[in-house]
Parts: sequence; structure tokens; C-alpha cells
Amino acid sequence: MIIVITVLLTVVLIGAAVVVFTRRPARQAVTLGSYGVLLSVLFVAVQAPDVALSQLAVGTAVVPLMVMLAVRKISALRRSGREDR
Repeated sequence: MIIVITVLLTVVLIGAAVVVFTRRPARQAVTLGSYGVLLSVLFVAVQAPDVALSQLAVGTAVVPLMVMLAVRKISALRRSGREDR
């Protein structure tokens, strides 16, 4: 079991680096959702199913959705020329 947790921690670490180094916000939201799934799998492996369910709901669905909505709103404001400086 220690080997599985070590492998999962390594994968989560790599996933975090991918999220941080992704430049475009839309792609970053997608990688953030994938990172949420990785964290959920890690939480299940360490026998924390309640935390895994919370992470799956919030970290995989809600946060990336809010990021995508914010990116869409900012893009619309920039296209309309009403950007505040």
C-alpha cells in the first residue's frame, strides 16, 4: 500500500506542476479539473472517502466551472471594448 500511495503522490506532484505551468486560462481550468480527479483518487487511497467526495464535487466540477465563466466574461468585456484600465 505504501508503494501505491508513493506513486499517487508522485503523480499528484506532476499534475500540480502541469497546472501551474499551463499558460492559457481555459486549458488551465481543464487541467485543474483533471488535477481534482487525481487528488480524489489519492484521498480514496489514503482511506478518506468523505474528503474524496468533496474534492470530486468542488475541485473537479465547481472551481474549473467558475474559472471558465470568469475567462468567458473577461473575453466578452475585452471584445466589447469596456475593459477598465
